[in-house]
Amino acid sequence: MKPRYLQHETWHRDRWTVSYLDVMTILLTFFVAAAAKTIAPAAVPPPAPPPVEKRAPLSDIEERLQKSGLDVHREARGLVISLPQQILFASGDDRVSDAALSAVEQIADAIRTVPNHVMLIGHADSAPIHNRHFRDNWDLASARGLRLRELLTDRCGIDEARLSVSSDGANRPRGSNETVEGRAINRRVEIVILANFSDVL
Repeated sequence: MKPRYLQHETWHRDRWTVSYLDVMTILLTFFVAAAAKTIAPAAVPPPAPPPVEKRAPLSDIEERLQKSGLDVHREARGLVISLPQQILFASGDDRVSDAALSAVEQIADAIRTVPNHVMLIGHADSAPIHNRHFRDNWDLASARGLRLRELLTDRCGIDEARLSVSSDGANRPRGSNETVEGRAINRRVEIVILANFSDVL
């Protein structure tokens, strides 16, 4: 065996292999990490929120109230529910009769299913009226609309902000004011569930 001072120092010659192995290890780690990201499963989307319950359209309300025997029809302004005087009020009076409460509650149930604004419109026949409570048919028709509004809000819980009250007096008859039957038809309150809120502006 040669003395140490005569041996060739080969370790200096192989020092580059150590740096080469370090670089290869780093590159291998990089490519493995990149490949892991590429094949990683796609994120699972969050569950969809439950569907929002749809409100009943006016056609559903119309069908339901017609089955209850109420006078209901569609117009351009919305769904019109016509309640004759003899159902709601005694002659010349604005107090809602007990017999009408069931019909009013059915209408209130229907109103709750939609967000639409509702108009309460009092109508009268052309026969003049004047007593210590009401100056004329305009006054009586308006008072009847107000009593119905109170009933819908106080008893049935309808938000009063959704309701408007007006009086048409004898200006929009549905029947002839020349006959007893026609005048009875004209004495009524219409509950109009408006198709568009802008109709009240």
